Amino acid sequence: MPEARRTDVVLLLVALVWGSSYLTAKSAAEAAPVLVVLFLRYLLSALAGIPLVLATTSRPRPRWTREEIRLGAILGVSQAAVLVLEMYGVAHTSAANAGLLISLTLVITPLLDRTGRGRLPPRFFLAAGLCVLAVGLLTSGHGLDAPGIGDLLILAAAVVRAAHVALVGRLTTGRALRPLQLTAVQTSVGSMLFLAPAAADLRVLEGVSAATWLQMAYLALFCSLFAFLAQTWAVQRSSASRASLLLGTEPVWAVAVGLALGGEHLTVSTAFGALLMVTGTYWGQVIERSHRTRMEENALCPTTTPTAV
Repeated sequence: MPEARRTDVVLLLVALVWGSSYLTAKSAAEAAPVLVVLFLRYLLSALAGIPLVLATTSRPRPRWTREEIRLGAILGVSQAAVLVLEMYGVAHTSAANAGLLISLTLVITPLLDRTGRGRLPPRFFLAAGLCVLAVGLLTSGHGLDAPGIGDLLILAAAVVRAAHVALVGRLTTGRALRPLQLTAVQTSVGSMLFLAPAAADLRVLEGVSAATWLQMAYLALFCSLFAFLAQTWAVQRSSASRASLLLGTEPVWAVAVGLALGGEHLTVSTAFGALLMVTGTYWGQVIERSHRTRMEENALCPTTTPTAV
């Protein structure tokens, strides 16, 4: 499989995992406070990620470089901010509002992407807009609510998520940074950030069932450790704009999981929304790949102007 396709598959797997996390996160949040869930999600991720770094790094190469620690800490703070805003935003708005607003990440990320490949052509934003429309159709069955504080939080989450994805591209592209090391630092920073806010409610874990612990483990190992690692790895090999487009298929996977496991029913608007999402994503991929290839060719063979003799 060509590297570009392999990267796309990895990003789609991240979108699938995140799309499947809604039911899991909802169930976990019913058994424990949100901040406790977030703390455990990061802590379990760190406890799994750090031993992986120790086991896969051989001397004389350092297990972590100073740059990996510094940049991983920055990305850890921005990723934690996204999750906090999303969790509290969803609690104060409808699923339809949340899905539509968070999908604005598709449009915002290319505006913030500064990886040296030039501004994407306007057609890419048309494709991204088509994906936003698709999300509106996918979530329309739940009905839009009047704007409130939850919508502002979700809108802020969309901006911060776009900034985070763009930051991953800007900080990691072209540098000898190892995604696993960065991810281990991210999850460690998240654990420290959520420890104090969650400390007062940690006692509730004494009565948590085995099923809830399995849900926590899924959120930690797949939705955090794997997803953060795969996202960083993929952005290093493609672009933040392309990554946001593929990660934007998350609502499609959320609907699919809801149909398969949540007892939801397929409607005409949902089916049409899924079709639009696939169309917009594929169109955007073609535009981004063509633009990136052209920019790379120009970098290898820059146009020169004749000099006077």
